[in-house]
Amino acid sequence: MPTFQYEALDESGKPQKGTISAASSDEALARIKSQGFFPTSVREQKVKRSKSSGGGGAAAAGPTRKKKGGLNNLSFSIGGVSQKHLTSFTRQLSVLQDAGLPILRSLQILEQQQKPGLLKNVLGEVHEDVSGGSTLSDALNKHPKAFNKLYTKMIAAGEVGGVLDLILQRLAEFLEKAAKLKRRIIGAMIYPICVITVAAVIVLGIMVLIVPKFEEIFADFDAEMPRLTVWLINFSKWLGGRLHDNQMVPGIVWLLLSPIAFVLLLKLTRKSATGRNITDRIMLLMPVAGQITSKASIAKFTRTLGTLITAGVPILDAINITSETTGNSIYANALLKVHESVRQGDSFAEPLRRAKVCDSIVVNMIDVGEETGDLDKMLLKIADNYDEEVDVAVAGLLSLLEPIMVVVLGLIVGGIVVALFLPLIALMESVM
Repeated sequence: MPTFQYEALDESGKPQKGTISAASSDEALARIKSQGFFPTSVREQKVKRSKSSGGGGAAAAGPTRKKKGGLNNLSFSIGGVSQKHLTSFTRQLSVLQDAGLPILRSLQILEQQQKPGLLKNVLGEVHEDVSGGSTLSDALNKHPKAFNKLYTKMIAAGEVGGVLDLILQRLAEFLEKAAKLKRRIIGAMIYPICVITVAAVIVLGIMVLIVPKFEEIFADFDAEMPRLTVWLINFSKWLGGRLHDNQMVPGIVWLLLSPIAFVLLLKLTRKSATGRNITDRIMLLMPVAGQITSKASIAKFTRTLGTLITAGVPILDAINITSETTGNSIYANALLKVHESVRQGDSFAEPLRRAKVCDSIVVNMIDVGEETGDLDKMLLKIADNYDEEVDVAVAGLLSLLEPIMVVVLGLIVGGIVVALFLPLIALMESVM
C-alpha cells in the first residue's frame, strides 16, 4: 500500500507533519481529516530503486515533474500577472480547495490549464516550493509580480486559522469587486475618449489638408485678411512644417508626441514621494473627477482593510498592508497616522477625522464599528455604499462631458468656418 507524507494544521492551528498509508490520495486525505487535522499538503512518497533493478526505476517511481530549468518548460513573459487572470486563478483555487483536493494537486491542475506566460511559470515554481515543504504563503511571497502583500498575508492567515478555502473565497470576491469597479470607470471613459480622438483627427485633417487650399485662394486675390484668418493659416503652416524656413519638425509631430511626453513626465514625477503627494492632491482637487477619485479610493481602502480583518490578519498588519495597496498617497499617509494611533492604544476613527480625507459619515460608521466590535463588517458596508456612489458619480461625469464636448467641438469647427469665410465675404463685397 502506498505511503503518503502530509502536512496539516491541528485544531489550534499548529502545523503537523507525518506519514500515513492509504490506497489513494483521497483515502489518505479522509484519514488525515478523521484524525482532526486540516491537511495543507499530501503527497505520495516515491520508492527509490537502484540502477540494478532492471532499468525501470525511473518509470516505476511514477510520473515525475520536469525541472523548470529545461527549455521546454520556459515561456517568455513581460510585466506582471493581469488582474483578470489572478482573479480567475483565485476563484478556481477556492473551488478546488472547497472540494477537498490537496493543495499540491490543486496547483498542478491550475498550472496545467494556464496558457504560457508569467502565471504558468510562477505556479510551477510555487508547486515545487510547496512540495519541498514550504507553506503556500511563503511560496507565493517569492513572486511579488504575481501576488502582492495583501494576497500573501490573507493566504498566511487562512493557513494559520485552518480556513484556507474560506479565505480564498473571500479573496476571490474581493478581487472580483475591485476589478468590477475598475471596469466601470474605464468603460465609462471609453466613449468620451473615442469622441475626442475622432474629433481631434477630423480637426487636424481640416487644418493640414483643407486650410492650405483656402490659403492659395486668398494669396491669389492678394487681399488683406482678418486676424482670425491669419492666425488660422499660421497655425496650419506650423502643423505642416511650413511656418518658416528654419522649422525642422512639423507641429503635428509635437501634438502627437505631447500625450506620450505628458505620461512619461507624470510617471517620472510619481517616482518620488513628493511627486506622488502633489499629483494625488491635484487629482483630488479636480472638479467632478476629484470626487470620483476620492470615492473610489475610500471604497478600495475600506474593502481591503475589511477583508483583511475578516480574514484574521492582525489590525496593525492589516492597516500597513492597506496603506501600501491603496494606490493614493494621501489616503496612505492618513492610514499610517491611523496605524500609529492604534499602536498607541487610541481609536481608529479620530486620525481619519483629523486628516479630513473621508466624509463624516465614513468616520462615524468606523467609530460605531469600533465600539460594537464589528469594524470589519462596517468597513465592507462602507465599501459597498461607495461602490454605488462611484457609479452615480461616473454617470454624472458622463452627462456633464457630453454637452461640454458638443460645445467645445462646435466652437472649434465654427471658428474654423468663420475664419475661412470672412475673407471670402470681404472679397465678394469688394467685387460687388
